[in-house]
Order: sequence, then C-alpha cells, then structure tokens
Amino acid sequence: MPATREIESAPIFTNEAADALPLIVQPAGTATQSTEVLCPWLRDNTEWVQEKLTHNGALLFRGFDISTPRDFEALARAIDDDLKNEYLGTSPRDGLTDYVFSASELPSYYPIPQHCEMSFTASPPRRVFFCCLEEPAEGSGETPLVDFRKVYADLDPEVRQRFEDGGVRIVRNYSGPKNQSRFDLWQLKGWHEMFLTEDREAVDAQCRREGFEPIWGENESLRLISTQPASRKHPVTGETAWHNHTQVFHLSVATGEYKRIYQLRPTMRNWLLLQFARVMTSIKRARSASDEHAMHCTHLDGSEISDADMEHVRDTIWKNIKIVPWRKGDVVAIDNHSVAHGRLPYQGRRRIAVCWA
Repeated sequence: MPATREIESAPIFTNEAADALPLIVQPAGTATQSTEVLCPWLRDNTEWVQEKLTHNGALLFRGFDISTPRDFEALARAIDDDLKNEYLGTSPRDGLTDYVFSASELPSYYPIPQHCEMSFTASPPRRVFFCCLEEPAEGSGETPLVDFRKVYADLDPEVRQRFEDGGVRIVRNYSGPKNQSRFDLWQLKGWHEMFLTEDREAVDAQCRREGFEPIWGENESLRLISTQPASRKHPVTGETAWHNHTQVFHLSVATGEYKRIYQLRPTMRNWLLLQFARVMTSIKRARSASDEHAMHCTHLDGSEISDADMEHVRDTIWKNIKIVPWRKGDVVAIDNHSVAHGRLPYQGRRRIAVCWA
C-alpha cells in the first residue's frame, strides 16, 4: 500500500509512488470533498498539478463529489481552462454541455484500442479528461492507460525504425448525409456529423487546417487521407513517445485487440467475439482494396504495414497497460502528449464523459 502525504496543508493527499500511472489524488480523511474545495486547490497549486501531469502522465481524482457533467467541466477547467469542442475523431459522441461529451457511443462489445486523442490532427489536444458518471459492472468497461513514452522505448529497434522511416498514412472513408447504411458494422459516422456541416467548402477549409487531404467520391462520399510521423517529442520534456493511430486504424486491430482481451478475460463471450472478428476481417480484406476500407493505415508510400509489426506494437502496448476500475465520481486528467487511453468491452450500463483542451 503506497504511503500518502498531505500537500501544503490542503485536504488532499496522493500516493507517494514516484512513477504511478495514474497518480491518485484523494481527500485527506474519509469525508467526500466538493468541487468548491478541489477546484480552488487545483488553481492554487497549478505548478504542482502540471508537473505531476507531465511526469506521471495522468492524475486520478477519487473521492470528490463529482456527479454531473458541469461538476466535471469545472474540475477540468481548474486544470486547463482552454477547453475545446471541435472533435475530428471517429467515435460517435453526444453533447452533455457545450464542452463535455459522452466518451463514446460505440456498442459495448467494441474494444477501443489505446491511443492519444486525435493524434492524426495538426494540433492534438494537450489534455484529455474523463469522468465516471455511472460505473460499469465489475471487471469490465475500464479506461486503461498506457505511457507511450515507455512503449516507444520498449519497441524492437528494427520495428521502430521501420515506422520512423516509413511514417504513417491514414485513410478514412465517410458516407454522406443521404447514403448511410444501417447494416454496415464498420461504417463510420457521416462526414456531416463529424464536421457539423453539409457545406463541402467549409469541410475542405477545415481539412486544410488539419492537414487532411479530402477526396470527394460518388454518392456524397468523402475519403480523408492524413499523414503523420510515428512518434512525437513531448513539448515540455523533449521525450519521444509513440504517437499515432496505427493500432486503432490498421485492419488487424479487431482480431489483435480481441485476442488480448480474451487472454485477459477468458470468457465464452470474448472467445466468440474473437472468432467473429477473425472472420469479418478476412472477409473485408478479400472484398475491398486497401484504401476502400472504412479505416486503414499504411506507410507514407502506400506500402502495407505488416500484421507482424502491428502485433509487436500491440504486445508492447499491452505490456505497459494499466487497468484501474472505475468508481462513480472518478475523474482522470491525462497528458495527451505522452499517455494513451482506450476502452475495454462491458455489459450493462456505463456512463463516461470526456472533454479536452
């Protein structure tokens, strides 16, 4: 059990482990504290908070009275008041306030692989915040964390060099406002839902700002091509982190994730999901060219990233994964430059909110 210490006589303590991920911050004593206590403390101790976020990569606030999206937004603003609400990722989300959203409306059996939020955009968020408004069933639905600085360091040097030399090219295919299918399990939300407009010129302008290449196709379809390096240096420390979405967008992702989820939790449900993923991935590969899949990625020259290299990346990510069960009222603040997050499948109810800066 890690030691605890009080910080500047405030009613808050943290575990003492120097490299804890996440670093847990709780009220001193047994009484639950409100945001009216926590938020001023965070503002008064900005230097400590930012230093710990940078060093550890994530802070978990537990035992505070965070019960609504607005409570959550207030806590996030106490750490970084420059919240954003433009979302260019792939997960469907519902707005809870102007700046707080549901974390993902993907079906509960979908795993969300570890990733740094919107790493494929020109300016990914600095901070990502999650809040547990309703905790999932025990042993499910966690939001794992992975220090991508450690992932980069632990990669086989030859694999790492292939990614550094080859770079990453991401392809996403979106349907238009009038041609979405109800039966395509792989289909992304429509481009009008992501860009919040049906004005193609406005979409083109936003793509230029983010470095996306938009290719308009038949039936109002839109293909987005974006390129990025495999790694980025931390803007404060200069440390290099694995910082791309290959483990999210590569065609091998479903099989690769379900295989490891089954190893973690060997249930019949997870075994059946693994077999289903294997079959569906084989069908997709047989029926569609590389650039026609809903999501895929290659190296910059269009050459395929091998399944073997992606398996090694996933092995390295899962070697470093930290899984902490959610409790209602938990808030996690993440340094998006260095630490990735994901989602494990769940059954029953689960309500997690997200915002970013």
